[in-house]
Amino acid sequence: MYMTYTSRLDTLKMTSTLARADHDEPGNSPAYPAPASPQQRRVLVTGATGFAGSAMLRALAGGGYRVRALVRDRSHARALELAGIEVAVGNMKDSASLTRALRDVSVVYHFASIFRQAGLPDEEFRSVNVEGPSRLIIASACAGVSRVVHISTVGVHGDIEHPPASESSPFGPGDIYQRTKLEGEQQAVCTAARLGVPLTVVRPAPMYGPRDRRLLKIFKGVAHRRFPILGSGEALFSMVHIDDLIDGVRIAGESPSAVGRTYIIGSDEFMSLNALVALIAEEAGVEPLGIHLPVWPFWAAGAMCEAICAPLGIEPPLYRRRVAFFTKSRAFDITRARTELGYAPKVSLRDGVRSTLAWYREAGWI
Repeated sequence: MYMTYTSRLDTLKMTSTLARADHDEPGNSPAYPAPASPQQRRVLVTGATGFAGSAMLRALAGGGYRVRALVRDRSHARALELAGIEVAVGNMKDSASLTRALRDVSVVYHFASIFRQAGLPDEEFRSVNVEGPSRLIIASACAGVSRVVHISTVGVHGDIEHPPASESSPFGPGDIYQRTKLEGEQQAVCTAARLGVPLTVVRPAPMYGPRDRRLLKIFKGVAHRRFPILGSGEALFSMVHIDDLIDGVRIAGESPSAVGRTYIIGSDEFMSLNALVALIAEEAGVEPLGIHLPVWPFWAAGAMCEAICAPLGIEPPLYRRRVAFFTKSRAFDITRARTELGYAPKVSLRDGVRSTLAWYREAGWI
């Protein structure tokens, strides 16, 4: 057995107050030889057309790795093929397609997942986010893959009561996405331990950078002075630049000591939402809007929108989780990744905000 994990899926309780079972003790895994040079390795990236997956592909291809991209639809991967990247068509629900994609692969970076989408049944989230990673690990065992890096999320910790949170902080998933990501992470750990597949789990902090659309609304709202803050704005927030995230994920996939371990990959910097908005405004050359609104009317409106829209399969114009963004701290401690992997973020928050704003403007997104 390559890894020893003390937590088991049957102890997992999917509630908003789920406590963490410590499942990655240092020193439990045997030493592994250093991986072959980039030119000798074939790497598979799932979720290859997403923001983080595509960034991983660009970084690996630029570093001389032999890269294969797993995509659901070849028509969405023409740019990858034009760039000389090998494309495999498949999805996380199709074991046969995973087996084909893993042929001659040494390392897998598993980014694919279903994010928050209205109208999708819970079973769809579970099929991809929970069962998908285990299908991939089973296929990896058959293919003789030497390392799987499973990309989870810091969202498994939910709301951070005592920031900054570390890998050992309590779990507290708050919605179907976070619950299934946590359950998928735990099931991946158990499956890898049972089959002897070397596994590393990475929980990225909220990511931003060129091409990102999730945090675009903050940059755009602040730059156009249309971003009021709900509540006091004192909740702590941290995010990681995509370049630093990809560097951390790559290191996690190449460090022999990372087998059987879980790492938060984020930034050294976190600040209040007020301070973050002020920083974005300064770099955008505008004054912050400076308007604070009460939380409870928006929370109530979000609950009403969800109750009306969800049964109809309609994307609600307002979610309670969007309201919670303004009130819940999300700051993270990267000490473990620093000390065990030598991970060191290179992009300061100010430089990252500046370059991201510049890219958005050049692309016409702002």
